Amino acid sequence: MRILGPDISRHFKGKMLNIHPSLLPKYPGLYTHQKVLDNHETHHGTTIHFVTEELDGGPIVYQRSFEVQPNDTPETLFQKVQELEHQMYPQVIQWISDGKILYSDCEEVMPSI
Repeated sequence: MRILGPDISRHFKGKMLNIHPSLLPKYPGLYTHQKVLDNHETHHGTTIHFVTEELDGGPIVYQRSFEVQPNDTPETLFQKVQELEHQMYPQVIQWISDGKILYSDCEEVMPSI
């Protein structure tokens, strides 16, 4: 994990994706699973978005969520998020390869599925 500088972000605008383990715009940055538990959230999930200069702030391509269970821990949330990511990322890559998603189409947040 690295924060890219503004020059790289601008140069590759609309060409880089990031997977973030929260339902952005909630909980950008690190320790998202613990923050979900600390704030007694009822849902958690993951977001795929285009990279911009703003940390975890680029246009959202795809989000999915699940219910947080009373016995969840940061570790169980990590596992659940990773399972979603493994389903979502290939789908988003396929959509982009097929021309179904363009950076310009994602100016507004896409609906959660």
